[in-house]
Amino acid sequence: MTALAEAADPRWRYGLYNLRETAKYVGIPSRTMANWGRGTNAGAPPLITTFPPGEGERGVLVPFIGFAEAYALNALRRAGLSMQRIRPDVEKIKAEIGLEHALASQNLATDGVELLFKYAGDDPDHTVVRTKQRQFRKAVEEYLRPISYGTDGFARRIQLAVFERAEVFVDPNRAFGHPLLASGKARVEDIADRFAAGEAIAEIAADFRISVEEVEDVIRVEGFATR
Repeated sequence: MTALAEAADPRWRYGLYNLRETAKYVGIPSRTMANWGRGTNAGAPPLITTFPPGEGERGVLVPFIGFAEAYALNALRRAGLSMQRIRPDVEKIKAEIGLEHALASQNLATDGVELLFKYAGDDPDHTVVRTKQRQFRKAVEEYLRPISYGTDGFARRIQLAVFERAEVFVDPNRAFGHPLLASGKARVEDIADRFAAGEAIAEIAADFRISVEEVEDVIRVEGFATR
């Protein structure tokens, strides 16, 4: 994707989340997300796309494409890959084919041991990035399945696995990228705000036409104790 196209695409154009929000919805510690978004004290560069803080902002902002990179990065770690394997492999893809956002690409996969990449879009098989060996058996993709991709091959919508009973997704073309419940199309923050204001769970569920279990799930992820 060209810089001009990225500038017009809401996936790249806007900073939608701060690092704390990104960590919460990806499901990792805030310190880990800070390392991914700012770089480490040891000098390792950032791994995900971020915008530096602007005037009046207190922290870096993460566009949707950066959120997708963080989500995929966490999925690779959960599948068994180490950061010592992931970081150089991502840099290798960038150097070899000039792909800036490999972590958000639908050609990325893993077999649980190696980082795999489909270098030719019409190739049915993946290649081990480190050794360039063809991976003929089907790649393990369940960890990346919550990510939906656009016609350009990059992430466009993500279902958030951190929610266990509510189906919640983020889409930069819906509600300005705020997490939404698929069932009633309610924003997560609206549900949390009403609970924080003292409203009963049953009342919130009825107003948004969602289940009590979904409301409780949102409250759990947002860090509230149920009453």
